[in-house]
Amino acid sequence: MTDTRRRVKVYTLNEDRQWDDRGTGHVSSGYVERLKGMSLLVRAESDGSLLLESKINPNTAYQKQQDTLIVWSEAENYDLALSFQEKAGCDEIWEKICQVQGKDPSVDITQDLVDESEEERFDDMSSPGLELPSCELSRLEEIAELVASSLPSPLRREKLALALENEGYIKKLLELFHVCEDLENIEGLHHLYEIIKGIFLLNRTALFEVMFSEECIMDVIGCLEYDPALSQPRKHREFLTKTAKFKEVIPISDPELKQKIHQTYRVQYIQDMVLPTPSVFEENMLSTLHSFIFFNKVEIVGMLQEDEKFLTDLFAQLTDEATDEEKRQELVNFLKEFCAFSQTLQPQNRDAFFKTLSNMGILPALEVILGMDDTQVRSAATDIFSYLVEYNPSMVREFVMQEAQQNDDVSKKLTEQKITSKDILLINLIIEHMICDTDPELGGAVQLMGLLRTLVDPENMLATANKTEKTEFLGFFYKHCMHVLTAPLLANTTEDKPSKDDFQTAQLLALVLELLTFCVEHHTYHIKNYIINKDILRRVLVLMASKHAFLALCALRFKRKIIGLKDEFYNRYIMKSFLFEPVVKAFLNNGSRYNLMNSAIIEMFEFIRVEDIKSLTAHVIENYWKALEDVDYVQTFKGLKLRFEQQRERQDNPKLDSMRSILRNHRYRRDARTLEDEEEMWFNTDEDDMEDGEAVVSPSDKTKNDDDIMDPISKFMERKKLKESEEKEVLLKTNLSGRQSPSFKLSLSSGTKTNLTSQSSTTNLPGSPGSPGSPGSPGSPGSVPKNTSQTAAITTKGGLVGLVDYPDDDEDDDEDEDKEDTLPLSKKAKFDS
Repeated sequence: MTDTRRRVKVYTLNEDRQWDDRGTGHVSSGYVERLKGMSLLVRAESDGSLLLESKINPNTAYQKQQDTLIVWSEAENYDLALSFQEKAGCDEIWEKICQVQGKDPSVDITQDLVDESEEERFDDMSSPGLELPSCELSRLEEIAELVASSLPSPLRREKLALALENEGYIKKLLELFHVCEDLENIEGLHHLYEIIKGIFLLNRTALFEVMFSEECIMDVIGCLEYDPALSQPRKHREFLTKTAKFKEVIPISDPELKQKIHQTYRVQYIQDMVLPTPSVFEENMLSTLHSFIFFNKVEIVGMLQEDEKFLTDLFAQLTDEATDEEKRQELVNFLKEFCAFSQTLQPQNRDAFFKTLSNMGILPALEVILGMDDTQVRSAATDIFSYLVEYNPSMVREFVMQEAQQNDDVSKKLTEQKITSKDILLINLIIEHMICDTDPELGGAVQLMGLLRTLVDPENMLATANKTEKTEFLGFFYKHCMHVLTAPLLANTTEDKPSKDDFQTAQLLALVLELLTFCVEHHTYHIKNYIINKDILRRVLVLMASKHAFLALCALRFKRKIIGLKDEFYNRYIMKSFLFEPVVKAFLNNGSRYNLMNSAIIEMFEFIRVEDIKSLTAHVIENYWKALEDVDYVQTFKGLKLRFEQQRERQDNPKLDSMRSILRNHRYRRDARTLEDEEEMWFNTDEDDMEDGEAVVSPSDKTKNDDDIMDPISKFMERKKLKESEEKEVLLKTNLSGRQSPSFKLSLSSGTKTNLTSQSSTTNLPGSPGSPGSPGSPGSPGSVPKNTSQTAAITTKGGLVGLVDYPDDDEDDDEDEDKEDTLPLSKKAKFDS
């Protein structure tokens, strides 16, 4: 049998001051070499992994609360808690902690929570305890002053708390409360208010257990009615005893559970309604009160969850047709509160909680409840459904898909028997309630739309090797549910303007459009087929004629989201159906008004221009330019026209487009490895292989057509060539005066013959005005059309054939000079010949 004494849950306090469950395991204490001291170790009961390894620091303040909790802080914002299943286990670990710190195990806190000055510590150490005044009516003022003066000092708070515990002081104070009320001693009641409020700020679990006991809690609330700042006392006790009624919709047999429910309700009431709002400095002083309520709720949910008979009776009565309406409303409200309590649970426990409810049949029960006419019952059922969807949407999706499969099977059998099935799917029921919401502000519809959005969101859908939830559920949704969602949209857009244009209908259609826009962004394939096949966009754009600007903007946002995808399927659909016409009409009808509609439409056209969506640009200009050409306060439409003309120009002259891309590169360069390979190939070529008057060029360059390259850019080349020639003449003079120039150049000029010359035998750089030349053979890479009067030079250096050779620096010359020095003798001879 598993040892339950050491079974614990590990909690950490998050930034929202809520406890996060880190897991369940078994705690032990022992020496850890790595931490150099006695430590608390918690190993998970599931896999034995280490959940907690915490050194028992001699200076850390540990607190024992409610007999089964140990709480401490390991850092400034890192609080930990161990919740024990049994009191005996808590006591054992507490003794270990106190043993390490040298404390008496009878205390509930081992250290001061805040360091104090040495003088104060010395003064307090001189007195072993705090002596309280006798609990008498005449000394209430003195007691109140003592409590107030002890609050700033953690050590004095500790001593005050111990004194209050040991002497049973709280019960004596509550007896005085009855005396003061009987005597109508208002001054004494005001002092008691300050005393009880101060005791709350001591933040001690042991004191809370006394104050929140069945016999004391109502008197504590009574003391807190007499706030000195109020002219008349509050009537909290009257509300709790007469107005607030405890209803057992299903009899609770466990008296401990019943008492825990009463206690939790009253303590929650004290925290929310009775105690004044704490100041910034007092907020942390009530942390133990928050923890008290939190762990009470966890305990209540756990006890109810384990009572199978209770839950079975609950769901049986919920779905029983014989249950009267009032009883069913109470059952639904109880289930709603039960689910609200579950929000205090941590993910692992909440998962188990909702699995239990699912096994009990909560979703079929909700389907029955949502089909009822009682709006209050339906509203509570919607809240319960929202808890399920927000925590585990996959569970809801799995249920509705199984339900659809079962309905399909039943429908087939009924079809064979010629009987019509009237079963409505749960998700369609939710959509219908959204559509039929009677609230003028559509509060319920907004909530339901949010739930539907969560259900159809692919981001929270699971994908495994054997099952793809996204594919299966979206296929189901578009087959069985989408037509229900779009029904009010299609019914209201049969003409050129909305059939009904009242405010509530406009709000509903805006919600539908918001969900459809979400689908466009996240569902791509399914929604695309649905929009195109059902002509949804055309129907949506009818709403551009609505008198409600927010609805027209929703329709425009829907189209803008589609255009933003830059999907040619959508673009062809838009062009084929001329779906820019309603937008242009709305833009022109808006006139010169500078409003959101004006800006949103212009932004849409600006997006088309900036993103250069060619098909839509051509469509807009060809069909709507006359209507838009006078709009000159923005350059969007003129920019679209310019885009269109550039597009036409490129279509008419494709060579121009390719030339622009070449010119943008500024110059033509090849990879260095290519240059070396082609240079080596030239040296390896025999003279016999070269025909007179022909230049040897690389095979890749033979495929180039000079007409394609040279003609469109001859003017550009002439300007570059003249500039380069001047620079090269200067460079040549410098080179010839001090060192040898590159070994050879291949010069290709129009109207000249290609020459291979040794650098030592020429004084002109290739491409310079004085360079020798010979007529090039027709079609060779060096030739240009004869009708070109200018001379355009293509210079090849080391096998490079390019448009223009730009000498980078003297390093190129050095490289070529080095190459000549390293040439084999045979190649040098061949070259010099």
